[in-house]
Amino acid sequence: MKAINQIIRDLREDKDLRQSDIAAVLGTTQQHYSRCEKGESQLSTRSVIALADFYHVSTDYLLGRTECKQGVDVLNQQIADGYTTGRLLTEALSLSIVGRCAVVEYLKLQLLKEEVEQKGLL
Repeated sequence: MKAINQIIRDLREDKDLRQSDIAAVLGTTQQHYSRCEKGESQLSTRSVIALADFYHVSTDYLLGRTECKQGVDVLNQQIADGYTTGRLLTEALSLSIVGRCAVVEYLKLQLLKEEVEQKGLL
């Protein structure tokens, strides 16, 4: 997994932003933010949260704890019949390994069905 300094640099560059742009978001100087990107200084908890909100990613992603970028807004999003993404994930993870594999197989079939329908093959 990447370190936080590399992650924040990659996110900034992906958006074609300057260090001074992000420093303004965090209420700090470009010099301080530059040191954070170099790994010479650490971001405060408040800054990590602000960056997660700004980039719409999770704090765990910023901290290099997961490769999943999805932020809390996505986890709280209603997806169907009173289910949020987070609830669906929690319930899927509570299943046995056989149950989780069945869910994955069902998702694969649904995705294949939608792909076929989009191509007009059905």
